[in-house]
Amino acid sequence: MKKMSLRTRVLTGAVVAAALGAGTFGAMSANASTPAAAPAAAVKADTADRNLQRTTHLTVSAATKAAQAALDAAKKDNQRVSVAVVDRDGNTVVTLRGDGAGPQSPESAVKKAYTAVSWNAPTSELVKRLQQAPNLKDIPGTLFLAGGAPVQVKGAPVAGIGVAGAPSGDLDEKFAAAGVATLGR
Repeated sequence: MKKMSLRTRVLTGAVVAAALGAGTFGAMSANASTPAAAPAAAVKADTADRNLQRTTHLTVSAATKAAQAALDAAKKDNQRVSVAVVDRDGNTVVTLRGDGAGPQSPESAVKKAYTAVSWNAPTSELVKRLQQAPNLKDIPGTLFLAGGAPVQVKGAPVAGIGVAGAPSGDLDEKFAAAGVATLGR
């Protein structure tokens, strides 16, 4: 191997030192130019703010109470059903599948509850609207069969109760109404 002259070694060392120094300086410069993350500003809003809206939701306890009341009403009539309670936004809060209820009943109960809360009307009434607007049945997540009832506060929907599995929609809706009535007590 060829030995480098003193001059070449000094120049090589200087170049390496400069490169390392530039890298360190560049990294420090990059960090210095990046501003520190500002602390998140606290959002302050009060109820008088016109950009806010208050909503009412059932508690899980109330939804469970209503679902159990509907299931108990069905059991009294020797019917095997499933019951679902959805919130105002159509999100499932509680689903109870009764002993011996059919495999399709939990999904049907959720869809009936969703349909009832969406239109703030019993699903038996909504079935009648299909004659004027048959496209309603094409809306995803809905089921236009009797058995769904809205839960209202001052006329506004806050939840829906759906029952499925009885031999008729009238029975399903009777049981859903029993769940709604329980909330008024």
